[in-house]
Amino acid sequence: MTELEKIIRETSEKLGVEFSCYPEKSKPARGVVCEKPFEDITDDGSHTFFRFYFKSTGYVGVLGGVGAAEKNYAALLPAYIESFIDRESELSKTEYLKRILLGECSSLGIYKYSSRYSVRGAACFAIALRVPKMMQETLGVIEQYGGNSLDTVVEMNENTCVLVKYLDKTDNEYQSSVDYAEFLAQSLKEELGLACVVGVGSTVRDLKDIAHSYALAENAIRYADLFEEAGSVHSYREFLLVKMLEDIPDGKLEAYFSELSDENFKEVFEDEEMLDTAEEFLRCSLNVSETSRNLYMHRNTLLYRLDKIEKATGLNIRSFSDAVSFRVLTVIYRLLGK
Repeated sequence: MTELEKIIRETSEKLGVEFSCYPEKSKPARGVVCEKPFEDITDDGSHTFFRFYFKSTGYVGVLGGVGAAEKNYAALLPAYIESFIDRESELSKTEYLKRILLGECSSLGIYKYSSRYSVRGAACFAIALRVPKMMQETLGVIEQYGGNSLDTVVEMNENTCVLVKYLDKTDNEYQSSVDYAEFLAQSLKEELGLACVVGVGSTVRDLKDIAHSYALAENAIRYADLFEEAGSVHSYREFLLVKMLEDIPDGKLEAYFSELSDENFKEVFEDEEMLDTAEEFLRCSLNVSETSRNLYMHRNTLLYRLDKIEKATGLNIRSFSDAVSFRVLTVIYRLLGK
């Protein structure tokens, strides 16, 4: 019996009512189901239906009867069920925060955490670190270099930890979240000799949105792997275009790619050396000299390759508009795993 099933059974026995539920996104083949869309509470003449959340999943509650008592229960039960999730008094600070980061904590639970640890209304952001080894030592270094007493580092699994960094208005040493993440990555390299991959999430106004910041930080690491991005620190901002395109169904992406490219593009996309040259040129903001230095390539060789790309694709990526078009196509190409 699951935790939710146990709660529902006990609640049904205490109230003396027929009480069941089902996930709102997957209606069961058997049992009573609400066949019409609704917002908060409704009925079908014999059963009362209401919505509630349990560990970030939406459910439809079903009560036998449609009287005033059932309507009152339907109004009160969502908060009552939510209260079961919030019994984190025995959890450590890091265990509690881990649940918040994973989206497993209700709004009431987050409120209690914020009050208990004095972080209510404090802006913060998540920094995810992929650690190849020495996790405990890594946690120790991060705690040592934490900017203020509110900052908390959490071990998520054997090779990932997350620092929830709170903004200190009096501390102007770090100009941005990325600056701080780079400082942290450098500190780990100097102290432990570790080359960690770091993802930086968005800054949120309150802890209730930190799970979103953490998801963005994790995505930054994932995208950096997918696109083989150089460097150890990556911000979600680097991959806004990627995120937008990833949300489009593969079938639609396939159609876009077919419309915007032809057989001649394969000469570039299937040539890793050529594609790497083009992507480094874009990373260097279309600067020929900087690209030549980074690739240890003679300037004339680089120009030859850029001309070859233009001949094959019809896109002169030394031009900003063509460079944007080429970038979109390369992102789609990578996402489709071609």
